[in-house]
Amino acid sequence: MADADRLLGTYRPRGTRVERLPVGVKYAGFLALTLPALIARQWWLTAACLVVVAMLVLAARLGARRGLGLSRGLIVLLVALAGFQAAFGAWLAGLVLAGGLVLAIWASRLVVMTTPVPVLVDALAVVARPLRVVGVDPDRVALAVAIMLRSIPYLMGEFTVIRQAAKARGVERRLFGQLAQVVVRAVAYGQATGDALDARGALS
Repeated sequence: MADADRLLGTYRPRGTRVERLPVGVKYAGFLALTLPALIARQWWLTAACLVVVAMLVLAARLGARRGLGLSRGLIVLLVALAGFQAAFGAWLAGLVLAGGLVLAIWASRLVVMTTPVPVLVDALAVVARPLRVVGVDPDRVALAVAIMLRSIPYLMGEFTVIRQAAKARGVERRLFGQLAQVVVRAVAYGQATGDALDARGALS
């Protein structure tokens, strides 16, 4: 799995029925599949939603590895969250929490990997138009989402590069040093992005 595909994935046209659905239907489906499970926190509801999303991912021909795969770092995080809950006697709550996070990731991939980014961003701008009455610029909202979608794979790629370099030097266990480098690069990336937007008048 490529660096850009590790969390939310990237769009690659396949011509499936899921891909041809209107973007509004995809967003509504995302909310319908994730919010009830995340709010109710019932194991049976979370499990049912996971099965439905998995079936949709396979129906969209995203592939089990790209559509449903989880990175080792994410698996460690999920196990740690579930283990923390289990340590206080709430092992079922820990499983539901981990399952809810996996559900959100899979559902997000289903939307992102079946829809071009410009279509996703334009749809968000349309939805955010009523917020003009409270002083929110819908175009800025859409721009923020676009930057987020671009930043996630970049930062994950940077972390991979740093981790591989640390492994080559035999210091792969120094996680704090690796994270510090990621933070530094993230700040630099943010500053460069802000400068580029300012130069184009997007921040004025």
